[in-house]
Amino acid sequence: MVPRPAPQSSTPPLIPEFFAGREVFITGATGFMGKVLVERLLWTCRDISRLHLLLREKKDVAPEKRLSQLKQSQVFDVIREHCPEQLDKLSMLAGDVTKRRFGLDHHAISQLNKVSVVFHSAATLKFDEPLPVALQQNVHSVVTLMDICDQLPNMQVLVHVSTAYSNAELTSVEERVYPAPAQLQHLSALVEALPAGLLAEITPQLISPKPNTYTFTKAMAESVVAERANTANYAVAIFRPTIVISSLRHPFPGWIENLNGPSGVVVGAGKGLLHVLSCGSVRRADMMPVDIAIDTLIAVAWEAANDQPGYARVYNCSSCMDGTSWGQFRARMMRCVREYPFDSVLWYPFGVLSENTLMQRFLETTLQTVPLYFVHYISKLCGIKSRPSMTTVCKRLHAMNEALKFFALREWHFNTDNVQQLMHRLAPADAAVYNLDPGTIDWESHCEDFVKGTRKYLLREKDQDIEAARRRMHVLHMIHSLTKILLTLLMVRLAYRSTPAILRAVAVLTRLRRRGATVALSG
Repeated sequence: MVPRPAPQSSTPPLIPEFFAGREVFITGATGFMGKVLVERLLWTCRDISRLHLLLREKKDVAPEKRLSQLKQSQVFDVIREHCPEQLDKLSMLAGDVTKRRFGLDHHAISQLNKVSVVFHSAATLKFDEPLPVALQQNVHSVVTLMDICDQLPNMQVLVHVSTAYSNAELTSVEERVYPAPAQLQHLSALVEALPAGLLAEITPQLISPKPNTYTFTKAMAESVVAERANTANYAVAIFRPTIVISSLRHPFPGWIENLNGPSGVVVGAGKGLLHVLSCGSVRRADMMPVDIAIDTLIAVAWEAANDQPGYARVYNCSSCMDGTSWGQFRARMMRCVREYPFDSVLWYPFGVLSENTLMQRFLETTLQTVPLYFVHYISKLCGIKSRPSMTTVCKRLHAMNEALKFFALREWHFNTDNVQQLMHRLAPADAAVYNLDPGTIDWESHCEDFVKGTRKYLLREKDQDIEAARRRMHVLHMIHSLTKILLTLLMVRLAYRSTPAILRAVAVLTRLRRRGATVALSG
């Protein structure tokens, strides 16, 4: 085994002191969690030396331009106001996790020689990603990164960002690495050998019992990290957050930047498009504000570097002991999207959660699909074009429901002993800065911030338009109420008109039954 650096003193430095003068390498820095990680390091660790960010060319935008765009992100508003010089500590490395050695030459890698901390959060989050793509981005990238880390002379700790659902087929998940779902070498050979069409056809069998390629490849990556950690000359940790949502406090309450998971549901419901979801209302909604997740991630790097445990220590970041249910979350969100409505709402927001597949499909068809197609054809007749079209929106909502229902119909218990011990290990000065405790979440107020943040940061809607949106919401509420009354009257009338026929049918059946009984007695 390669010798490890000796553990530091029994009284470790404060987290900002630990990062002072250090250079850090981050993959996935332009993602939702990555941006908050960069912001929290720059804001809380003022003496950090440099953050090296791996950036690829995207949609013909060069890495240099992407770094400039990143610096202009809303997430850095507080830093730009109070300490803009911190943004000068961001350094770009042009590379791509899908390429050999990330596309970095020897000169580029030599720029990382002073790096001692690495955060690997780059990944594809698509549940339906083709297996070859997910395997390359989520697994082979880990192998490449650890090859690079092995070359860095000052390397002390690597933190791999995984997911709490890497073992989603289990109901209770410990803070340990479970056996790999497949042998990487054999799986890679199979993926290369099979035609794309055949591979796509047999993927569900290959990844079973995992629900999708995302959780499958994340489990594969964990096994790679754990195996390599045994011979690495630096500490290795695996960080597993549950469902990451808008921020609790930092960089500001309710900050959100993507449509993944609950935020997509909130937008769909708030816009009056999504009304039915496959979800267990009493199931635990294990969600984690992004700033609590990132504060925990930073503390994980600090602890692992100081302890040098000699194996891949796993940290489950979960709110399962302090969370809310999906039913409670739905009720709060509905109140909030009505109080702080979005612009361009199609219908008054309402929602139904159903665990029954047949009932969900019936309600989805009657309350969602048919109305959206009706709006589509009426718009078409009137020459009104919407982008995307209502039929496309309908298909996307159905696909989102299919992708999320595995997680919304189940609940898990995640052991969080390592995170709990880490939380209690923090010095008071660190605990005042880094919030690792999901018990501090007031779900009522956070749901309000979630909706406000979605409106402001994700949909880019202006606060001064809120009163006009509320007036439109009031009109939609009246239309919605009137529609319910009319539909109720229609159903009552149909029932009333069909009652005589029903009574006649009952009378005929009764007579036939009596006649049959008489025949039986006479026989």
